[in-house]
Amino acid sequence: MLDSLRGFAKSWPGKIMGAFLLVGVAGFGINNVITDLGTNTVARVGDAEINSRTFLRAYQRQINQVAQQLGSVPTAEQAVNLGIPSMVLQDLAQDAALDQMASTFGLGVSEDKLSEMLRADPSFQGTLGTFDPNAFTQVLRQSGLTEAEYFQDQGDAARRQQLILSLFGDTTLPETASKLINRYVGDQRTIDFFVLGDTNIETPATPSEEELAAYLEENQVEFRTVETRTVQMLRLSPADLAATKTIAADAIAAEYERTKDGLTKPERRTIEQVVLNDEQVAAFEAGQAAGTPFETLLADNGLSATGLGTLAESEINDGNLARAAYGVSEGGFAIIDGVTGKRAVHVSAIEPGGVPSLDEVSEQIAQGLARTQARNEIADVQDQVEELRAAFRPLTEIADRFGLHLYQADVTASGTELNILPDLASEDAGRISQAIFKAEEGQLTAAIPLAGSGNLYFDLTAIEPARDQTLDEVRDAVAAAVTAQRTNDALLAARADAVAKLDAGTPLADVAASYNVFPQLSSPFTRFGAADGSVDSVVAAAAFAGGAEHHGSALNQSGEHIVFQVVAATPAEGPLDPGAQASLENEARIGIYGDFVTAIRDDAGLRINQQALQQTLALTSGL
Repeated sequence: MLDSLRGFAKSWPGKIMGAFLLVGVAGFGINNVITDLGTNTVARVGDAEINSRTFLRAYQRQINQVAQQLGSVPTAEQAVNLGIPSMVLQDLAQDAALDQMASTFGLGVSEDKLSEMLRADPSFQGTLGTFDPNAFTQVLRQSGLTEAEYFQDQGDAARRQQLILSLFGDTTLPETASKLINRYVGDQRTIDFFVLGDTNIETPATPSEEELAAYLEENQVEFRTVETRTVQMLRLSPADLAATKTIAADAIAAEYERTKDGLTKPERRTIEQVVLNDEQVAAFEAGQAAGTPFETLLADNGLSATGLGTLAESEINDGNLARAAYGVSEGGFAIIDGVTGKRAVHVSAIEPGGVPSLDEVSEQIAQGLARTQARNEIADVQDQVEELRAAFRPLTEIADRFGLHLYQADVTASGTELNILPDLASEDAGRISQAIFKAEEGQLTAAIPLAGSGNLYFDLTAIEPARDQTLDEVRDAVAAAVTAQRTNDALLAARADAVAKLDAGTPLADVAASYNVFPQLSSPFTRFGAADGSVDSVVAAAAFAGGAEHHGSALNQSGEHIVFQVVAATPAEGPLDPGAQASLENEARIGIYGDFVTAIRDDAGLRINQQALQQTLALTSGL
């Protein structure tokens, strides 16, 4: 049956029918509201129904995929704005239309084939890689499918695959297209070129006051200031409150005595290594056997070791190095494999681990006690801060009362100035900036909850509106802009003059000499640029814009003015890369398949029961 279907698709009658199918249904749309569907039917495609259960399963799968991309589950309103319900309906309608067409051609799947597909599905395999009935039952339960629904879905999918493969499995890229693409990708060119810079033109004249004023007037938008808001900010979080605490020495000592049995410090070793060649490996192995000190072996072989520092074993990322360094005694060394050969790893000193002294951990204990105090007090301090804010007390007074740090910044709409707040989360910066630019001077502002923990309070103390600047304020910047423009204009003129000389038949070497520069020869490159970076994609595109003797100029990505002459044009040889050929043929199949299934779906006609759809979507709000 499949061979007959494939043969029909390749025949002239089949191609004519396909053309009429694709073109003839282009004007058909989707009926949005119908009244002849049951209350449990969300939509109908031809004679097939899409019920609410089927829609809900597909909708939830799509929601889960979107949630993985966005990092959060979209709300029902966000899902509608993203077009998820429509997308799910279109996909289900497409499958239903293909199912009907497959049935028309008598396509089917045997029970043996379904059993084979079931046992080959990795979702249902146990630890031994074989089919696990318990895993099968669990996955079906999580998916909300019965066994009958699962096998029906698998059978429908297999029939659709048979249909598509029979129609489009033999789609290939035409030989002419393959050759054109290969030429486009693989053709190479080589150019002589030279670079024009500031030293190749006359220094632009210093602009007069009148010229500066005229330039500023014409380009005021480039020199206009942005609105700036001066704010005082106070952050109240457990960490900020902990920073205000001073822990007494006797409290630290008492905490040390209470917890010292649980305190440990790791052993640390001072490590160095040296890379060895084969001859040196033999010398070090002999010296190791004879008990020769590492330092003596270094001196005898004219080597010097590289110090790696004093490290705990957990701080060493190289597993081989860690095992070697912590497998020898103090003063010993081990020879191990390295990236470029053998290396000798030496331990010159060992700091024993064990229970740390009070001095070693006093700062750590103090920080822990301060954090504990802060967590215990944060709620009470926050209540007091809110009361003081409600009484319109300034942040300077509140900060002084609780010993908190007060930050002040001139903030623009970008919010980059908020980086004065240490450890500020990126999502907080945007919200704080928006709040600052919504605030009004003199009004009490609400606390801003922070992503980690705590609140940020701010007072808007001044607003500097955006304004045009005077020439006196931006004289140097305007003069630099005028000079840069004149320099660029002169370079463009020099480029045009150089190309005109090439047009007149002057050799590129002579043109380059007239600008006191020497020409360079590029390596061969494609239209995407040279592998060694000597020619970028912009210059390459300009070089490929004409024939084998083309010349011209371009401004490369580094801002350099390039004048070039093509000296060699090498056509691509051999066939298109097999991987690229396969990828392009697959893209061709996907394009034809997309047009085909769209036509099939539209021909079958999609009718939507809006009432049932809305009721079904309402059920998803609790998912």
